[in-house]
Amino acid sequence: MALAIVHSRATLGIDAPLVTVEVHLSNGLPNFTIVGMPETAVRESRERVRSALLNSQLEFPQQRLTINLAPAELPKAGGRFDLAIAIGILAASGQLDATLLTNQVFIGELALSGEVRRVGGLLPGLLACYRERRSCIIPMENSMEAALLPDADVRLCSHLLQVLQFLRKETELAKPQPQPAMEVAALPDFREVIGQDAAKRALLIAAAGSHNVLLRGPPGTGKTMLASRLPGILPPLKQAEALEVAAIHSLTQQQPSPTVWQQPPFRTPHHTSSAVALAGGGSTLHPGEISLAHHGVLFLDELPEFNPRVLEVLREPLEAGHIQISRTRYRVRLPARIQLVATMNLCPCGRSGAEDQRCTCSEEKIRQYQHRISGPLLDRIDLHVSVARLAETDKAALLQRAPTGVSCSSELRQRVILCRELQLSRCGKLNGHLQQEQLAEHCALTKTDATLLDEAVTRLKLSTRSFFRILKIARTIADLEVAPQIATSHLLEAINYRRF
Repeated sequence: MALAIVHSRATLGIDAPLVTVEVHLSNGLPNFTIVGMPETAVRESRERVRSALLNSQLEFPQQRLTINLAPAELPKAGGRFDLAIAIGILAASGQLDATLLTNQVFIGELALSGEVRRVGGLLPGLLACYRERRSCIIPMENSMEAALLPDADVRLCSHLLQVLQFLRKETELAKPQPQPAMEVAALPDFREVIGQDAAKRALLIAAAGSHNVLLRGPPGTGKTMLASRLPGILPPLKQAEALEVAAIHSLTQQQPSPTVWQQPPFRTPHHTSSAVALAGGGSTLHPGEISLAHHGVLFLDELPEFNPRVLEVLREPLEAGHIQISRTRYRVRLPARIQLVATMNLCPCGRSGAEDQRCTCSEEKIRQYQHRISGPLLDRIDLHVSVARLAETDKAALLQRAPTGVSCSSELRQRVILCRELQLSRCGKLNGHLQQEQLAEHCALTKTDATLLDEAVTRLKLSTRSFFRILKIARTIADLEVAPQIATSHLLEAINYRRF
């Protein structure tokens, strides 16, 4: 037949729109044209497909050949459409029965020899095929990603001829094999941290309710050490959450590892990172550090050292749980349900607040340093924690390398898991993600405590957003103690974390 229709998948953020590959053969001088907003790598598929067919001992039609990738307004990039184009040419030229292509999706890049090579960002396409109950034929090198969806109808191929033989029902293609469960590498443990009980308590609350936290204090007090141990007390991701995270990471050409794919991500961008590095974007869309930390922790060490304009991109994801990226050729929404953990000194030289050292910064320098972080961004951080230098007793324990009654990360993780289960059973989401209209139902206060909170907000000159965040923190503190209602002690502790 002169017209054949094959299906493939594009990438647009973590979405994978269906692309219809229409192949038309007509009389005229031999010509090969691809239309439908193809980018350079897609246009170059003409040479890859032609050589792959010829080197596989298949016929390349010497006619006018037109390939349309629909919808035309959707940008197409990469070599992922090579396999679909080759199959469409075979069907249009009569070398393959077009009725065998029903409900099939082809994704893969072709080598000149006809081998099928790995493509990046495949997992969103597999998820879309699974939801639409479509069969999918993909490269063998992408088997690790396909193994994350054991119920999906996915076939693996390493050469174009294998696909042709499978469609003709002459042979079978392999299916992805489930990856054996592997032991997750040990994470840094809280037991290794001497002293700083107040900061550990704050991080426990942050983990239990998915709250953002800022650690302030002089250099050498253990702020970075404390923050790096937060992932060790977070529960493993659920299957749906892990698939979301793996889909985002697949866009960066990373294959999921069985050892860490259900572990919450922990991203630590350098303070020289640009706004695009954090938010994502580029001519070919790639997720930024904010989206790569989805369902995990984004750790910003030395927060004031980041460019103030770069930090402002955090506002939307911290509030909404996603980030909207708009460019000339595309507009996508990337998930970004993150937990922000940041550290900062109190002044540029770092000696402010240190009893044994003298700060050399003027008041104006300190003011400029602290104002590098905008008020609206600080307002979105739930817990503000002061980290002081170790007491003499803690220093002695440090020299002896003896823990001072500190709970290990595994014990704290169990408390976090129980606390989160309590929140999910009560309202279906964690306290840090509660909406304003849900607070009246789940964060009710007595009349006395409500008056206390109003007075604290007035005296500390806190915003309405701070008011609601205090309620969320108090609810998490109550949940850690398995208390049905917020008590005065819970509320006072929550207010103390908003003194900044």
